[in-house]
Amino acid sequence: MRLRPMPAWVVNVILTLLIVALWPLNWLLVEYLNPYYFQMLISIGISIILASSLNLINGITGQFSLGHAGFMAIGAYTAGALMKHFEPTGMALWPTYLGVLLLGGLLAAVSGVFVGVPALRLRGDYLAIATLGFGEIINVVIVNTDSIGRLDIGGSSGLHGIPILTNFFWVFAWAIVCVVCVWRLAHSAKGKAFFAIREDEIAAAAMGVDTTFFKVAAFVIGAFFAGVAGGLSALWYGDLDPESFRFMRSIEIVAMVVLGGSGSVTGSVLAAVVLTALPEVLRQTRELRLIIYSLLLIGMMLLRPEGLLGKRELWWTPRRRHRPGEGAATPPAAA
Repeated sequence: MRLRPMPAWVVNVILTLLIVALWPLNWLLVEYLNPYYFQMLISIGISIILASSLNLINGITGQFSLGHAGFMAIGAYTAGALMKHFEPTGMALWPTYLGVLLLGGLLAAVSGVFVGVPALRLRGDYLAIATLGFGEIINVVIVNTDSIGRLDIGGSSGLHGIPILTNFFWVFAWAIVCVVCVWRLAHSAKGKAFFAIREDEIAAAAMGVDTTFFKVAAFVIGAFFAGVAGGLSALWYGDLDPESFRFMRSIEIVAMVVLGGSGSVTGSVLAAVVLTALPEVLRQTRELRLIIYSLLLIGMMLLRPEGLLGKRELWWTPRRRHRPGEGAATPPAAA
């Protein structure tokens, strides 16, 4: 017997209560958890946001982006520079904190438009090279910019002295929002167009799907959450180094999407946890750490090339119910 899904309002109430419960949980973790493990939790939360947002672009829509670190850098330097300049206190602290995170995400989303629109005619390797070039351009601009007006950027030496405000509550509240948004977008009626573009873009366009709109939308939404993740990272570590947002950072995020299973929302979350915690677990092996880490990834790709979950999810996904006598299911592109 198939269980009926919970009503949407019940799910929304549960998610709201879960986010609210993060605040006292943050206090308990700060009070009783080892700071090393607490920092690992923060890193895992930021990785979940990055992997889930890139999964919308690479896994669900089928585009191949290597510029996610560039979007992250925009959000990080926006939030870091503004918070360092204004240094809000008192009642203005947390509203300003939320505002700079949103502003960093919005600026990254705007840059996602400038990347998505010119790259609409590119596919596969060519799109990857274009997005890689975008990430490198952002890095070059940051390295050669010491300041913008009164805002300190830091140039090649990096941005330092950023107030540390990020905590467990903010990171995992944003992680929940990101995962839920990507999940509901992917498994909604209109969201099936993303999967249709991934399977066959020409057929999707022939069936009436506005491929231009959905491809740009994927870049914009993914870039927004990457910018927010960058802001959270900047206001957690307190220092920004331009080298942290180079090509290899994008590769790490792509590895999370591929390992979890392209198109699987819960798979990208699971892979983000594994690939963030695994290097720390192997840290005791010292010089053998990178070798073991690489061999584990290679073995995973050989034994399970579709990823940890493939295209499946860990929990219920909406399916269209058919009454007796109805025809076959409507193709994704038509939906």
